[in-house]
Amino acid sequence: MIDCSHGNSNKDHRNQPKVAADVASQIRAGNKAITGVMIESHLVEGRQDVKPDQPLVYGQSITDACLAWEETKAVFADLADAVRDRRRVGT
Repeated sequence: MIDCSHGNSNKDHRNQPKVAADVASQIRAGNKAITGVMIESHLVEGRQDVKPDQPLVYGQSITDACLAWEETKAVFADLADAVRDRRRVGT
């Protein structure tokens, strides 16, 4: 299991797709030790602070900064393609 966030992304949520792309290349190369990924994701990119009398942005994290859902879908698609590629070559 690889955490695409936190240390692997230098604590910048915008680096998670780069980390996931590297993971995908390892999967395509036949790495079977990778069993999954963890991605910080929400509907809206980034994070927000809870402030008195200020409305929250629906779908945006109040904890860790996250990828937006649309970008997350693209990351998932690339990882799924990598798994299919690995299966095609039979490794």
